[in-house]
Formats: sequence, C-alpha cells, structure tokens
Amino acid sequence: MNYAETLGIKAKAAESAIATAAPQVKNQALEAIAKALLSRQDEISAANEKDLKAAVQNKMSAAMQDRLRLTPARIADMAEAARQLIAAEDPIGSVDSGSIRPNGLQILKTRVPLGVIGIIFESRPNVTVDAATLCLKAGNVVILRGGKEAIYSNTALANIMREAVETVGLPKDIIQLVEDTSRETATDMMHLTGYLDVLIPRGGAGLIQAVLRQSTVPVIETGAGNCHVYVDKCLHGEADLDMAVRIIDNAKTQRPSVCNAIEGLIVHKDVAQALLPRIQKAFSAHDVRIYGDETTRRILGESIEPVTEELYDTEFNDYKITVKVVDNIDEAITHIARYSTKHSECIITRDLDAAQKFQRTVDAAVVYVNASTRFTDGGEFGYGAEIGISTQKLHARGPMGLRELTTVKYLVNGNGQIRQ
Repeated sequence: MNYAETLGIKAKAAESAIATAAPQVKNQALEAIAKALLSRQDEISAANEKDLKAAVQNKMSAAMQDRLRLTPARIADMAEAARQLIAAEDPIGSVDSGSIRPNGLQILKTRVPLGVIGIIFESRPNVTVDAATLCLKAGNVVILRGGKEAIYSNTALANIMREAVETVGLPKDIIQLVEDTSRETATDMMHLTGYLDVLIPRGGAGLIQAVLRQSTVPVIETGAGNCHVYVDKCLHGEADLDMAVRIIDNAKTQRPSVCNAIEGLIVHKDVAQALLPRIQKAFSAHDVRIYGDETTRRILGESIEPVTEELYDTEFNDYKITVKVVDNIDEAITHIARYSTKHSECIITRDLDAAQKFQRTVDAAVVYVNASTRFTDGGEFGYGAEIGISTQKLHARGPMGLRELTTVKYLVNGNGQIRQ
C-alpha cells in the first residue's frame, strides 16, 4: 500500500459523515475555519515566509511569487470567502425536478455530493482553503495536493482547518493534504480509482495535460488560460480607444499570474496605428514584454520582440504578451480557435453584429464584449468562491461553485408497482 492509498482509505472512512452532515453543522465548521484562519495569522505568515524565501532562492519570477504570497489581506479574504459560503444555499438534498409516472411511481431528481474529490494544484496556497471549504459545504471529502513551492503554507492551512472541523464534531479527515510532494505520489494519486470519485487539476497547461494523460480517475479539466482580447475596427473615437486600453491593461497587468489574465492581444488593422502605441505606453508602467508580428513591430519599433508560433501557444502567467494585427474579425476568430484554451475571450467593439458573431462563434467557457477577462471568477459572478474554471464541456463549464461539486440521485417511491 502506498502513501496515496492511505489517504484514500481515510477519505472513504470520513465520506459518510460529511455527506450526511446537517447544513448547520457544515456552517459551524466553516465559521470555525474562518475564525481559526484569523486567529492564527502569525502561524500562517511564518509558514508562508519559508515558502517565499525558498522561492527567491529558486529564482521564481516576481509574478509567481505574488501568486504564492499570503498577505494579511489575503488571509482575511480567505476567511471572508469561507463565511460567504455559510450564507450560500446548501445544494445537498435540493430537488432539481420531479414527476409522477402513469403507473403512479413518484420520481425525484435530487442533489448529492460527488463523494471524495482530489485536487492537484500549483503554487497558490489560497486554493487550499477555497477548495476545502467549497468541498465541505457541498458535502464532499477532499484530498489536496499542492505544489512543493507552497508546502509550508499549505501544511499550516490544512492543519488549521482539520483542527477547526473537529471542534464541531466532524472528522478531521474530510480535509487531507498530500504532504509528500514527489512526482511519484502525484502519479499514485491519479490512480486512486476506488477512492477518488473525481480529480480536478488546477494550474497551468502542463499540469493539466499531465493529469489528463495519466489519470485513471475521472478528470474535470480546469484552469489553463491562454486568453485573448480582440479589438475590432468599430470604435467611436478617443473614448473607445481609452476604453480599449483600460480593458487590455487590466486584463494583462492587474494580476498576470492568474488563469483569466490575457496572454494574447489581437488588433484590427484599421485601429492598430492609433491603439498600439497607447497600449505600449500603458504596458511600460509594468515592464510588460511584448512579442509582436511584423505589423506590430513596424508600428511600435524594433524594441518589440518577434513573435513565434510557440509564443502564441504559451500561457505566460507573467508580464508578457503576444500581439497580432489582423485584416478582419474572421482572422481573429481563427487565431483564437487555434491557440485558445477555451477559458475566456473578449472582443472590444461598438458593432453589435460583430459582437454577436464573436460571442456566437468563439468556443470558450466565457466570452466577453467590452469587459476585462479578469471577471471570470466565482466571486465576481456572484457564486462565491470557486474550485476553478472548467474549460471542458461535460458536467461543468466556467466557474465551478457549489452546485458543480454535486451530482444527482433519483429517489423513486412506489406502492407495489412491478414492470410488465
């Protein structure tokens, strides 16, 4: 028996307790977690400092260090997210639909937990809390496997939550952390058929593809975000150019390390001369590295590095972006279809027909008109915290909240019916 299997056995033993827990008990557990996070901030910060020190030694990029950092404000946000779940409607036991058949059978389609959820993620320790609290509210057990970059932070957070749920009578093993961050243990986790009901990778494209290739457990694909903004030709003067710059700058630089930040900018040739220098100026405040096609380099100068097919296909998670100038909207849509990870895509335009064509044609979980892709988030959509952004089409798509962490059970009541 390997280490991952021991976690699976403990998870299965705890499954019934959380699946049948009353809503008020789960809410008490969430409040206990929120209070513990706030009262033990010093402990969390000390652990996070160890991870940040190692990140500097390992020459982690500034953007990825930001992804790793837990400030007092971010700890407070995690506690607040847990408390927001208390107010959220509990999906367990809710009835999706019901009917009475001609033979008198009463059929109810109800919501039940998925069971035991495994989550493999990278260097964002806030995922540890977001994932655990969402799974708890939806009646699931969770096994968390974070990256080695955040092991001290994740261990502190997991221990705090495990102790908190015990104070309200729930087994601590409804939340478990894989403390062995070796590749072998991750592979073992992907093969926990019989223990895990679903596996959710949350991170970059490399992680997600590795899990999809290796896992024998059903996988919900989330997170990879090669997102784009396309600026159409139909803009009305200075105000629209300013709007375009604000959206693009926000979508790239507000927090470049997250999956809903853009990695590619596509500009119609008719507005490229007016818009691109403004974009370059806005990006210069953040030292954004621009990779452009020939037209972009002709407009902005030789300081713009040549773009390549590989760069178009890259999720940077950093202050880097590709830029392409196109002849028409169809060329923009074709480019997005080739390189998008089907996460979030945006068009900036005042042409209603172009906007509708873009939203109808582009295949992505979320398609925007005249708004930053940074809004692709459970909280911003009004769903509370989310487990990730699903980029696939089966079971769930887009921000995955409580309902997406459930499945259905049919309850059928009769009075002696038999099938003829």
